[in-house]
Amino acid sequence: MDTQEHFANFTIFFMQSLIIFASGRGSNAAAIIDYFKKNGKARVSLIVTNKEDAGVIDIALSEHIPYLIVDKQTFHESLVIDQLQSYKPSLLVLAGFLWKIPTSIINAFPEKIINIHPALLPNYGGKGMYGDNVHKAVITAKETESGITIHYVNEVYDSGKILVQARCNVKTNDTVSALAARIHHLEHYYYPRTIDFLLGK
Repeated sequence: MDTQEHFANFTIFFMQSLIIFASGRGSNAAAIIDYFKKNGKARVSLIVTNKEDAGVIDIALSEHIPYLIVDKQTFHESLVIDQLQSYKPSLLVLAGFLWKIPTSIINAFPEKIINIHPALLPNYGGKGMYGDNVHKAVITAKETESGITIHYVNEVYDSGKILVQARCNVKTNDTVSALAARIHHLEHYYYPRTIDFLLGK
């Protein structure tokens, strides 16, 4: 083994592992993957989804990342925890994952599970408040600002310790899609960088 090859293997060995959970098309997953492909500090080792037709599976296939599809029953079994632990993740990253994380998984990965919410918690959080549902509620309430919240995950929806919040204006004539676009811009910028910060702690 020459010096260059040895150094490459050394770098890979110390690259930190991320597991992403997503239920939809995976735009945040793609942003995180792209960020760390350039950054080199971590790699996405596994993608977990609860939908067989989730767009994030296409991302997993194109990026040659293993993926795991879970159902309601298996998600609560210890075998899932064993599978997750086998990847030795530094963080479990929820990126548009619509199921509540079981207490067993939370206990297995204390302060290693984070989520991003498309509003300024504690407002507009809780069960059923995700995606367009949040944006509709914000516009209906005639809020002048919205944003994102990145937080640790605990046993209660959207109530874990807040790590980062970023804000954007809500315009008087806003549509759900227009507000969602601004929120996505914040998500794609701040989520990878918050993960990067946490990995360095």
